[in-house]
Amino acid sequence: MSARRLPEDAVCAVTSLNHDGCGVGHCDGKVVFIDGALPGEEVRFRYAGRKRRFDTGVVQEVLTRSPDRVDARCAHFGVCGGCRLQHLAPRAQLLAKEGVVREAFAHIAKIDCGDWAAPVAGPVFGYRRKARLGARVVEKKGGLLLGFRERRHSYITPLSRCHTLDARIGEKLTDLKSLLEGLSCPESIPQVEFASGDDNAALVIRHLQDLTAQDLRVLAGFGEDQGFALYTQAGGPETVQYVGGRPDRLHYTLPGFGVDLTFGPTDFIQVNGEINKALVTQALDWLDVGGADRVLDLFCGLGNFTLPIARRAAHVFGIEGAPALVEKARANALANGLGNAAFAAADLDSEALAGLLGDRRFDAALLDPPRTGAMAAVKTLGACAVPRLVYVSCNPATLARDAQWLVYQGGYRLVRAGVVDMFPHTHHIETMALFVRDR
Repeated sequence: MSARRLPEDAVCAVTSLNHDGCGVGHCDGKVVFIDGALPGEEVRFRYAGRKRRFDTGVVQEVLTRSPDRVDARCAHFGVCGGCRLQHLAPRAQLLAKEGVVREAFAHIAKIDCGDWAAPVAGPVFGYRRKARLGARVVEKKGGLLLGFRERRHSYITPLSRCHTLDARIGEKLTDLKSLLEGLSCPESIPQVEFASGDDNAALVIRHLQDLTAQDLRVLAGFGEDQGFALYTQAGGPETVQYVGGRPDRLHYTLPGFGVDLTFGPTDFIQVNGEINKALVTQALDWLDVGGADRVLDLFCGLGNFTLPIARRAAHVFGIEGAPALVEKARANALANGLGNAAFAAADLDSEALAGLLGDRRFDAALLDPPRTGAMAAVKTLGACAVPRLVYVSCNPATLARDAQWLVYQGGYRLVRAGVVDMFPHTHHIETMALFVRDR
């Protein structure tokens, strides 16, 4: 139905939040998802779209206000797509996210979790240590725009400041914009990637045409002045080149395990450093690893869980799909003096994992897959009869799908689950679940 034929504004009572952070209500016999509405509120909303099974809308006026509604700190909230939940108190955000996971377990997996762990919470602003900012020259809007995509469009929201980003970049977006404008080809720079470690931060300038020698000098000078390691990227990850500024080593520590991990500016790491420390600690506590245990770590990346496990277990085997990350995991294990950690590269979405494991036996396993989940991997773990699994998920739907197989086909029980506040103010949900197989 075209926008001209959408109904007039309507009033709706909101009962819950969906997985995208929209308020859920019913109007004219249909479910409606209302952007900006909170549970317990009555709102007047404007229809944004109509489908056969549901409608969408945007809040126009809050008629009855939720006690959990707060004023958003960011002036761009409601337009910028970086955050969806700044209008909801942080504690209420976590409860809402737990509700989404509970519903996924109930309706997708058809299982119940009797033990819900308290949410793992931490800093809610200035926490984001990885981000990709879009850049685009739009003359009608005053030149170069730098920021995240708009919430409902592909347009870029021009940001002068971001409260969720690490302050080392969140407070310097105006300076970064000026840097890009001063290069020879700002119209050919679509993206800037930011990464920060414990004591250093980096910027990767993606460019679609060659930069000049003067551009490279300007970038290096900006890094020196503002405290960044500066990189350029002409194509894929293999084209990332250090051009100057601060030293190019990025690292973070996990003090509870005496581990220090080095990573590259485009490598995957958990976005929230403080929460990651708590995440690793809880995962190992739930695994209940002992000094004689052999542990399997799937989707191990550069060793975020593997190396702490190695501190407690007899042996840990980390497997990752990206060979470059496997090499970095090996280097991190060597640098930390961990000779009981082995690594391999394998396609974890295929039967290759079963062939790689062979007849090895493990006392516990941890998996931290991407949003697509880990169905092939959990089937292999079930076939290997690994008795104890900790599953770290960033997608409740695929977690519930995989949990259903583990419980109904794999012989496991869902013993405990809990949400982790990895992405405050966003609709993204991090969950940890413990599965135990009775021998």
